[in-house]
Amino acid sequence: MGKVNPRQTARLRRQARVRKRVQGTEWCPRLCVFRSAVHIYAQIIDDEKGATLAAVSTMSPALKERLVGLKKTAKAGEVGKAIADLAKGKGIEQVVFDRNGFLYHGRVKALSEGAREAGLKF
Repeated sequence: MGKVNPRQTARLRRQARVRKRVQGTEWCPRLCVFRSAVHIYAQIIDDEKGATLAAVSTMSPALKERLVGLKKTAKAGEVGKAIADLAKGKGIEQVVFDRNGFLYHGRVKALSEGAREAGLKF
């Protein structure tokens, strides 16, 4: 068995603590963020149905051309704007933000600010 990564264990512990309180509903779904070393992913989830309503990442074909040459934080802001536009198109105005155990700074903060700029309410 491999080593246990203490940083990942701490993130999963924070994620479980937040997930107890944060639930996405049909009227106010959950905006969940995942950050890897290179990419950032955002999903809008209805936890009652267990369904993903919208998803965008830095690997999305629609965004790939716009992201060339940008730094990771700027890419996260663009992903936030894209997920907000997609949500607006599906009639979603308000979401609850799930940072997924990641600290609220850097790319996670940039994504949420981009989504707010594009008109999504948290």
